[in-house]
Amino acid sequence: MAQDNKMSREEAGRKGGETTSKNHDKEFYQEIGEKGGEATSKNHDKEFYQEIGEKGGEATSKNHDKEFYQEIGEKGGEATSKNHDKEFYQGIGQKGGEATSKNHDKEFYQEIGSKGGNNNNRND
Repeated sequence: MAQDNKMSREEAGRKGGETTSKNHDKEFYQEIGEKGGEATSKNHDKEFYQEIGEKGGEATSKNHDKEFYQEIGEKGGEATSKNHDKEFYQGIGQKGGEATSKNHDKEFYQEIGSKGGNNNNRND
C-alpha cells in the first residue's frame, strides 16, 4: 500500500498562518481586519451585534472576577482621559443627564438624593 503523505487541514492552516505572519506586519493585519469588519457590517444588522456582544459578555463574566473588571475599567478610564478634554466629559454628562431625566420622575431624584445625603453623613 502506498503511504499517504498529505498533511491535515489543521496542519496546513497552521503552516500557512506561520508563513503569512512572517511576511506581513501589523498594518497588514489592521487593514484586513478593517476590511473584514466593513464587510461584516454590511451583512448583519443591529440585532446580530447585540447577540454576539451578549454572548461574549456572558463568556467573559464566567471567566473573570470583579478585580478583572475593575482593572479594565481603570485602564479604559485612563486611556479615555488621555484622549478627551473637559468639554467631552461635559457633553457626555449632559447627554446622560438628559436620558436619565426622560426615564425617571421627581420621586426618583428625591430618593437618590436622600441616599446620597445619608451616605455623606456617615463619612463625617
